This record gives sequence, structure tokens and C-alpha cells, in this order.
Amino acid sequence: QVQLVESGGGLVQAGGSLRLSCAASGRTFGSYAMAWFCQAPGKEREFVAAINWSGSSTVYADSVKGRFTISRDNAKRTVYLQMNSLKPEDTAVYYCAGGVGLATMPAPYTYWGQGTQVTVSS
Repeated sequence: QVQLVESGGGLVQAGGSLRLSCAASGRTFGSYAMAWFCQAPGKEREFVAAINWSGSSTVYADSVKGRFTISRDNAKRTVYLQMNSLKPEDTAVYYCAGGVGLATMPAPYTYWGQGTQVTVSS
């Protein structure tokens, strides 16, 4: 069993940066692929980025390539999302997720955090 807790969200101006963190409990964190999804009001949950268990492989949504970076520290049981050059359209609740394999859809992920709000003002 893995529990995930996100932090680091907030209000930022367009062009600014935020770093989201997702702290995991449970000894098996290092064996899971981890991902970030976002959900804006009235929209479906969307894939942002994912990283495999070792950190050797990453996948990004086209909309965030070159701006966001996902990383993990298995010793600290934490996954990060560095968000640079933020745009108003990045405004959403960001969720951390953990699962067995690297995926870009929500369904394969077993564990989810409660989400953290990111608001980008123009």
C-alpha cells in the first residue's frame, strides 16, 4: 500500500515557476512508476508527465515538453515536477499517481494523491 501527498502548489504569474513534490509512504515506492496528471474545472483528468521506477525513462505531454521536468528521489520516496514558463492554461489541480508500469492514461495507476492547486495568473 502506498499513500501519496502532494505539496508545492500555489498562485504564480505567467512565466513563473513552481516545484511540486509528492511524498510517498510505503516501502515499495521505489518499484512503482510515478506520474503527474492535472484536471481543470469542467475538464477530464489529463496526463502531464511520468517517470519509471529507476528514473531512467520519462514521458511528457506535448503541451509541457521543454517547460516541465519530472524527477524522483527513491531514497526520499519523493517525486517532483519542476514547472517553468508557466502559462494561464496550466491552471489546474495537479495529482500525483503511482502504478506498476509507465503509462499516459489514468486507469493503470493504482495510487493517487489528493491533489494540489496550481493557479497561473496572466
